[in-house]
Amino acid sequence: MQATGGERKRYVIALGGNAILPAGKRGTFTEQLEVTRQTMDQVTELARAGHEVVMSHGNGPVVGNIVLRGDAGEQLHGIPAMPMFVCGADSQGGLGFLLQQALQNSLHAAGLDRAVASVVTQVRVDPDDPAFQNPTKPIGPFYDEKQARLLEQENGWTVVQDAGRGWRRVVPSPQPLEVVEWPAIKALLDAGVLAIAVGGGGIPVVRDADGHLHGVDAVIDKDRASALLGRLVAADTLMIITQIEKVYVRFGQPDAEALDVLPADRARRLLEQGEFPAGSMGPKIEAALSFLEHGGSEVIITDPDSILAAAAGKAGTRIVAGPA
Repeated sequence: MQATGGERKRYVIALGGNAILPAGKRGTFTEQLEVTRQTMDQVTELARAGHEVVMSHGNGPVVGNIVLRGDAGEQLHGIPAMPMFVCGADSQGGLGFLLQQALQNSLHAAGLDRAVASVVTQVRVDPDDPAFQNPTKPIGPFYDEKQARLLEQENGWTVVQDAGRGWRRVVPSPQPLEVVEWPAIKALLDAGVLAIAVGGGGIPVVRDADGHLHGVDAVIDKDRASALLGRLVAADTLMIITQIEKVYVRFGQPDAEALDVLPADRARRLLEQGEFPAGSMGPKIEAALSFLEHGGSEVIITDPDSILAAAAGKAGTRIVAGPA
């Protein structure tokens, strides 16, 4: 099969939470399934064009809700709550199933014979990463300050105010160093399988002196983990799916400027100048730069509705190596 424009590409598509559950929805399975179907129909068209695709996905607020269910089960029924890294694995299984089945059904409807597989993925981090001393990653629901402070005292949480929207629990977000299962993921892609991996940024693990793996409580940024996976599987394009169709400078201001093409050198300067905040676009730009620095061809940032148009160069912001 020939890809669009005659060029077959290997994509890593990092799906933000809004590609599964947009803001304002309750988070029922039916709601998630409906939104996911719309996203997977676009992935099906990429597959029809002959492209190779591995998808990652965010897991907020799902992993926070799993943690809360575990806490409630312990309090009400004496069922032991699981560590956060196990909750992360649970979210990979549940969301991976959702994406996998939606894509399988979309492929079937399109008459395409492509296999789909989800890979429960561990991502190694450094136990001495400074992030463990400075938790920054919000998980779970919003609370008012009184609720948040009470939970902080009862559970030993760290809570912070989140962009004026309320108070949330924050956990460490260390840098990803190794995607443990990357050879298996690459083998799937090489065999033509559409894969789902590093869900929620991967299950955080560390290696001991004997080389054995152990889970740690943290949440890895899924865009950084996706960039690392892209490097390891020799992807051509990293596509980061977020809430807005393009990257802006002076976002939210009257003179905001949407960017069609963003050279890496300019992206780095804007990042250093604080144009891309740490809590929103910053990690995405950092992931993009890392992917390009290690041999990636391009990074596309866009919204869920624009995946196909962005792949064709008709939407989104394309970040490319080179000077401004």
